[in-house]
Amino acid sequence: MSRRRFARPHQDEVLDDTGCTVLHVDMDAFYASATLLSHPDLVGTPVIIGGGHRGVVLSATYEAREFGVASAMPMARARRLCPQATVLRPDHELYARISGAVMATFRQVTPYVEPLSLDEAFLDVAGAVRRLGSPATIAAAIRDTVADEQGITCSVGVAPTKFVAKLASGLAKPDGMVVVPVDQVVSFVQQLPVGALWGWATAPRSTCCGSAS
Repeated sequence: MSRRRFARPHQDEVLDDTGCTVLHVDMDAFYASATLLSHPDLVGTPVIIGGGHRGVVLSATYEAREFGVASAMPMARARRLCPQATVLRPDHELYARISGAVMATFRQVTPYVEPLSLDEAFLDVAGAVRRLGSPATIAAAIRDTVADEQGITCSVGVAPTKFVAKLASGLAKPDGMVVVPVDQVVSFVQQLPVGALWGWATAPRSTCCGSAS
């Protein structure tokens, strides 16, 4: 099945998001994107965020990832893979500040927010639909708000469950939105390779996001 079917719809292609009240919002290359806010001249170039030569990669821009650079990779290997990359030190205070602002944006939409890390969270927007519009409309508004207020982009998966929403946000990257209609969940999951399925089956069941597990 073509991935395009689940891509962000064009104006003349609106997917049915009825019942898709779970969002997974994930910042795009968060640590790299946040760091580049003070280095606008490096936007669009390979950049690696990490420690010294013996440290590990915290994050990398998508331009660096094209050379095989990945998070948690030894810096020495990352430099070999992409010697033209600019290496910048991480700024953890900046990351915490931006993350706090992003999470505050989420909580303006719904009190049911389940952060997974500084740069991603599940949102149950069932109670916000009457006030703010359809789930896809809410997701688009969140993306616009984060971009306008924080200067970074995020990708959003819109689905009936947390498991599917997280898979969808991965396919939406970077800077996109993927809606998985209720009646297409099975076919959506079946199209994916086993390696794309995250370890939800072995994770503790969460009480957040209502019945969205």
